[in-house]
Amino acid sequence: MYQASYSVTIVKLCQCLELIAGRENALKWSLLDFSFTLYFRKEMSRLWYGKKGRKHQAINHKYTMITREDINSKQATNIKTDLEPEAFRPNLSDPSELLQSDQIEKLTKHLPPRTIGYPWTLVYSTAKHGMSLKTLYRTMLGLDTPVLMVIKDSDGQVFGALASEPFKVSDCFYGTGETFLFTFSPDFEVFKWTGDNMFFIKGDMDSLAFGGGGGEFGLWLDGDLYHGRSHSCKTFGNHTLSKREDFIIQDIEIWAFE
Repeated sequence: MYQASYSVTIVKLCQCLELIAGRENALKWSLLDFSFTLYFRKEMSRLWYGKKGRKHQAINHKYTMITREDINSKQATNIKTDLEPEAFRPNLSDPSELLQSDQIEKLTKHLPPRTIGYPWTLVYSTAKHGMSLKTLYRTMLGLDTPVLMVIKDSDGQVFGALASEPFKVSDCFYGTGETFLFTFSPDFEVFKWTGDNMFFIKGDMDSLAFGGGGGEFGLWLDGDLYHGRSHSCKTFGNHTLSKREDFIIQDIEIWAFE
């Protein structure tokens, strides 16, 4: 009886030792596999990357190493290069009489993110609706989108403003920091909100103004949309948008994004 019990104990002890040995061997192999993986990655990184981390092809006398990731990366770069100009060419409901294609692309890059992907809709044009601030306000009714005002003066200069909301008659200034002024006279410049004040937009039946501070507006238009004025202001930190502070309006276009 004792001999049988002793034999069973010996068998169980042997099984435990085998299990422990098996786990130890498995651990050794796991550590060996992990060490080999680290070494392999290190060596591949040394061969595959330059001192500054720039990817290049490792070349020996017989072979050129090119991976699937490298091919996909090159294809993605080519696709991005081909599509990048298109990404800044929005669809327009009507041809613009005031903006060239390259000017549209430049402006698009500075528009608020919430306008991305929406077509440009011509909601007001002096060529179609006449020179009237009252009519301009009327075309804004029902809109819920930023609006882009483009002005061309009698000197042929193009400039304007992006308003964070449609123009309206107001007793005080309205709008948000999305509002900015821009000019293509003589080169393209955008003047974003400086944070000095919140004099973004103000409209009444006699005038429409953008920016303020120091007694001057960044951009001001009269009720007949005939005379205009541009001056440096604290709201946008801009310089005069046109050639002269006082200018004569030739045409205006207003675009919505919907």
